[in-house]
Amino acid sequence: MKHIINEKNSAVKAMLSAYHFEHQDRLAIDTQHNIIYQKDVSGVSLISGGGSGHEPAHFGYVGEGMLSASVSGDLFTPPFPDAILRAIERTDTGAGALLIVKNFASDVEVFTEAKRLAKQKGHHVEMVIVSDDVSVDNKETYSKRKRGVAGTVLIYKILGYFKQHGLSLSELCTIADDLMPHLFTLGVALSSAALPETDPFFSLASNEVYFGVGIHGEKGYRKEPFQSSEQLAIELYNKLKHLHRFKPGEQYAFLINGLGATPLLEQYVFSHDIKRLAHLDKITIDFIKTGTQLSSYNMHGISLSCLKITDPRFKEALRMPVAASHW
Repeated sequence: MKHIINEKNSAVKAMLSAYHFEHQDRLAIDTQHNIIYQKDVSGVSLISGGGSGHEPAHFGYVGEGMLSASVSGDLFTPPFPDAILRAIERTDTGAGALLIVKNFASDVEVFTEAKRLAKQKGHHVEMVIVSDDVSVDNKETYSKRKRGVAGTVLIYKILGYFKQHGLSLSELCTIADDLMPHLFTLGVALSSAALPETDPFFSLASNEVYFGVGIHGEKGYRKEPFQSSEQLAIELYNKLKHLHRFKPGEQYAFLINGLGATPLLEQYVFSHDIKRLAHLDKITIDFIKTGTQLSSYNMHGISLSCLKITDPRFKEALRMPVAASHW
């Protein structure tokens, strides 16, 4: 597979440098630690990050109303704890820092260590772990994988809104705790991601799809012949419907997310199918967003995130305009 890069080892720094150049009026860069951060931070600092290859996550959400800083590692590899510590030091103005972490063992490990180091230096730091992926891990127990995937972006948006409105570090943690039990995501791949100089993570026949894959090429729960967007929508929607136990009149937010190589036309066809299914169930879609938000490099696929609106403020939080380039 062809990749529009020069050297694999320099691709991440080149990407961040170009992104900063485009947005230098409002963002700063720490090139040594691969940090993109707001020039002017007030209130609690919201920090996230992880391996590169998930663009526009995470730097595309740095800006007033969302993240204060992002920290990028190498492709599909989390950043080092000292880089995360540096992001805390650059953006903590005294109100503390909240680390928003996707639930992968390596990510949780490095962010936990950074939190420990920051506390040693006198920073007030808390961490929320997003585990919205509900694909089946065990076919006997039907346990869920609980990885952190595209729904994480909804967490950025809602916590960013409340941070703007002056909530404290502990209050933001409470909001996160209220959100997590009501956020579910499920994805499907039509082809595997393939990083530069590596083979695809899994193989599919030309007419196959793979339900439940992860954003780093983790195995899914079922392969079957592709039929249509509508059939994909029915599979993902009905599984989330079962978990949420949809009832007429309930309010939900949906995020339709392209996984890297999915044209926007296909994403909106899928979004239209989701809208029709929700209409049949008589549930209210209070917010819907379609686009590539958290990708898996060049995977052709799509994910569906569904958040139950349990607090009317969450709807306002999702709708409020922000100064982040890729929201």
